[in-house]
Amino acid sequence: MVKGVPKTHNKISRELVGEPVEIIDGKRAVVRLKTTDIMKVDDKGLVHGGFTFGLADYAAMLAVNHPYVVLYKANVKFVKPVKVGDVLTAIAEVANVKDKYYQVEVNVYKNKEKVFTGEFTCIVLDHHVLDK
Repeated sequence: MVKGVPKTHNKISRELVGEPVEIIDGKRAVVRLKTTDIMKVDDKGLVHGGFTFGLADYAAMLAVNHPYVVLYKANVKFVKPVKVGDVLTAIAEVANVKDKYYQVEVNVYKNKEKVFTGEFTCIVLDHHVLDK
């Protein structure tokens, strides 16, 4: 049961980017992802970094939690490898807001071990990014 209501990315595949655990609009989000076999890149079970990034990006979007939020840029670091079966938890916290720009700090953990860290710059648009 999620604490808070997602207002963005409502059609996203939660199997690929995680399940929201907590959402505090404009402040914080926590999202959890269990990695699966479809995410692996080799016979050793290494998970492609794009899934960890997707989890972190989704958490950043939910921390802002506006229907028209989009990612503008990201500065990220993959700290440790992730393997099939790992349960990842992304914690996203809004660090700064200036006009429509949100700086969101995201850390991803497996257990208490950090595997990913990043700063995401999100923009809240006046309309859907695909609308003219």
